[in-house]
Amino acid sequence: MSDIEKSRRQQLNNIVSMVKCTSLLFATIILFRYSYQGNEMIELPYKYYTLWPIIMILLVVAGIYGISTFYTAHKVSNQYMWSLYLIEDAIFIVIYTFLILISGAQMSESKYLFLFIIITRTIQSGTRSGILIASICSAIILAMDLILVRNTVVNLYFENDIILSGIFIFTAWPLGYYVKIENEHIETLKNRANTDGLTGVYNHRYFRDALRTQVTACQSEGKSISMIFIDIDHFKEYNDLYGHQKGDEILREMGELIKSLAREKGIVARYGGEEFAVLLPDVEEEEALEIAEQIRAKVEATYFLGQENQPNGNLTVSLGISSVPSKAKDDIELLKSADDALYRAKFFNRNRVETYSFILDELKSEIDKNDIKLIASMKTLISVINAKDRYTYAHTERVVLYSGLLGERLGIDEVDRKRLMYGAYMHDIGKINIPKEVLNKKMPLTEEEWNLLKEHPNEGVEVIRPVQSLQSIIPLIKHHHERYDGKGYPSGLKGEEIPYLARVLTVVDSFDAMTTKRPYNKQKTYEEAIEELKRCKGTQFDPDIVDEFIEVIKNSKDSFDNLL
Repeated sequence: MSDIEKSRRQQLNNIVSMVKCTSLLFATIILFRYSYQGNEMIELPYKYYTLWPIIMILLVVAGIYGISTFYTAHKVSNQYMWSLYLIEDAIFIVIYTFLILISGAQMSESKYLFLFIIITRTIQSGTRSGILIASICSAIILAMDLILVRNTVVNLYFENDIILSGIFIFTAWPLGYYVKIENEHIETLKNRANTDGLTGVYNHRYFRDALRTQVTACQSEGKSISMIFIDIDHFKEYNDLYGHQKGDEILREMGELIKSLAREKGIVARYGGEEFAVLLPDVEEEEALEIAEQIRAKVEATYFLGQENQPNGNLTVSLGISSVPSKAKDDIELLKSADDALYRAKFFNRNRVETYSFILDELKSEIDKNDIKLIASMKTLISVINAKDRYTYAHTERVVLYSGLLGERLGIDEVDRKRLMYGAYMHDIGKINIPKEVLNKKMPLTEEEWNLLKEHPNEGVEVIRPVQSLQSIIPLIKHHHERYDGKGYPSGLKGEEIPYLARVLTVVDSFDAMTTKRPYNKQKTYEEAIEELKRCKGTQFDPDIVDEFIEVIKNSKDSFDNLL
């Protein structure tokens, strides 16, 4: 429930509570009016004096309940709401019936009290509940007329109360209809506020609210929740070729297709641009993977206007999956991890589904039990760095992927290839101690700031040192900024003095730095970055590694195009 809806419900409950409290005030006046005359108690019909303690208790309880509704009614769970309404209505009907009896029964002028409970119940629950209460109240007053008035040819009380019963019914009927119209209008406005006007699925704002609410709910119930990120491949090219109007038609079709394949509980939203998101409460990652693959296959098999002119001759989507609690601990991590998985899907030629995997999770089967908590701490530190430095977040993922491909190209054995990828993931962990202002500074760094930044390899080593299982990647972290000509930092190593895997990481790290928009460096194009690698062979980089990496780039150009 949104904050606006909660506020509206609270205001409505406050109004209803005021009406109920007012009715109790009228009930109290009637009670004292027919109980006292001056200082003498008058003769009451049917002598109900022995019920005085019960009457007062009921009035006090009802009054306390009516006042407490101001603060608690909007917090009551829906599953208990109807039981609460039933008890409440019964209490008020008993009180009003008793007051009518002691104030003259069939002759009483206090029968109007029933209107209070009819009005409040209709406002809260709608026409059907209002008419039901009106019918019960009508039956009570008509029963009094038939039981208490006998041996008369014409029962005037009954005739008059037939009219009063009609008033009861026709109070509930149009009021309930008005409440229905208002609720429908509010629902329409709410849908417009929560729905993407182009595609008909939920919008970004609603999805973020639902994400937080659903993750919290599933965690409290011990259930899993999965998320699918979906991105239309090469959509910019489609828009450039056919224009945004045709692109909007594709988005509408895509929204309908995704919605039709999501589970009944699935929350489908347009996350932004050509990205869609699907939230799947109470769904394990394996089931989410099946749903994602169904979406991918359906899109691939569906004909979209002009798809033959797309780079792959078809319009396809890439999908990333993550879940709580298996891959993330909260809504923020779920969002980031699903985005990481989508990133990998687009990296590996698109038109595929990827589930999130944390590179250090592969260490779990290889590390000492004493290091498991330390590895978890490393992951937290990297998350902190990513939050501080928006450049580092995507950079780390790309460097890990590049390193894996280059490691295969170089024929590095499996052990060293894993070491290279772990080092690629952890190589900037020393930035944890560098202020955010320095990491994101757009102006050239001062000498002091530059010296601070150059300390991050040594800082990274100190962070890693306590973890025995990660000792083998220390050389990569410490020396990934060394230069082949010996002019690098922090140790000024030269040529083959630099550990081989550190030389590999240097090439990959520098290439991504050149092709990424950064606050202190102009982003180079794909071709410009290759020329820079060639120009710096033998000075900054190992020549042999540069040649092999250029081949990796050329062979995987289609994968890189969307990332550079």
